Amino acid sequence: MKRYKVMIIDDQEMARQLFAWYFEGQEDYVVVCQAGTVSFVEEFVKTNQVDVVIMDVLMKDDVNGFVMAKRIKKICPQIKIVMVTSMPEVSWINKAKNMGIDSFWYKEASQETILSVVKRTMAGERVYPNEPPKVSVGQAFSTEITERELEVLRVMTKGSSNAAIARELGIAENTVKQHIRHMMEKTGCESRTELAIEARLSGVVVYMEDQ
Repeated sequence: MKRYKVMIIDDQEMARQLFAWYFEGQEDYVVVCQAGTVSFVEEFVKTNQVDVVIMDVLMKDDVNGFVMAKRIKKICPQIKIVMVTSMPEVSWINKAKNMGIDSFWYKEASQETILSVVKRTMAGERVYPNEPPKVSVGQAFSTEITERELEVLRVMTKGSSNAAIARELGIAENTVKQHIRHMMEKTGCESRTELAIEARLSGVVVYMEDQ
């Protein structure tokens, strides 16, 4: 019987232990590596057999899970990658699909276990949620904020000025101001700063530098 070799990459020790626990006693799976950092992942997959990687999007390292997934696929295209997260960032599902990541799983919001997702992935399925979890941003739900508004909000959470947001997104500064005003009206936030804080707390947007 083939035993699929599992690598777990998550900077939260409790999450790593929980993922490993799911595979205990599974005759066709064995955990070959647990890591809280991505620093040695590339070297490990070059020198060891790995069939599936379970990896968090956000890590304490400078390199995020999306960047590392791309590197792993370049080294070993046959390795399956299941991306996991506890953040309801609205853009990540499509980002993962477009990158060719095999499956995507929400830690807190999924009814299906990670073991089930991995098994379906190894059977050739691409397992994805239909949509991100709906969360509150101030007095509004994340579903009430438009995609373009979220793009502005995402850049705003890193502390960018309206002019800097406009440059990064390639839109007019007045358009940025309009989007922010609309979001403040929807969420009930009384200031730009309050809106950015509410967004960060909700996890609806997470700014990541592409590396």
